[in-house]
Amino acid sequence: MKKKLELVLFFSAAILMSGFYSSCSDSDCSMMGRSMIYCNFYRINPDSKQVLRDTLSYLTVTALGSDSIVVNKEKNVSSVMLPLRYTSDTTSVVLHYSEENPMLRDTIRIVHNNTPFFESLECGYTMRQIVNNVSYTRQDVDSIYLQNKEANTNGTENLKIFYRYTD
Repeated sequence: MKKKLELVLFFSAAILMSGFYSSCSDSDCSMMGRSMIYCNFYRINPDSKQVLRDTLSYLTVTALGSDSIVVNKEKNVSSVMLPLRYTSDTTSVVLHYSEENPMLRDTIRIVHNNTPFFESLECGYTMRQIVNNVSYTRQDVDSIYLQNKEANTNGTENLKIFYRYTD
């Protein structure tokens, strides 16, 4: 009887300890997510100099040099999240503004630093990405302002993309 009681106490203690250990080490790696560049669209009214949020009637975003589609035929788009490449220090995306006219597009080239960062034993490494420079074509884009250099998972705006003002 004494052996059974010791065995029950041992297993109870083991279960209790494993519960404490797992509650302390619980980490949801999926909550971290992949860092992105958050972009909002704007126009500046030339008369009042007022900055206005903008909405594009159509947008497809592709990764230059690959068949990856980041945004596919979206309507009424006022913001976009862009992933940066892990394997290169330059990411180029093409913003297509019309399905009928493939020449109506702009290319954005983002030069960035990729730094591996050890998150935890459970999650392993993540990549910290810092934007150094942004260049772009000027088909419809007027200018781009780099608001925040660090790619993030919390929705903090990185790029303000300004389009030419039209009435």
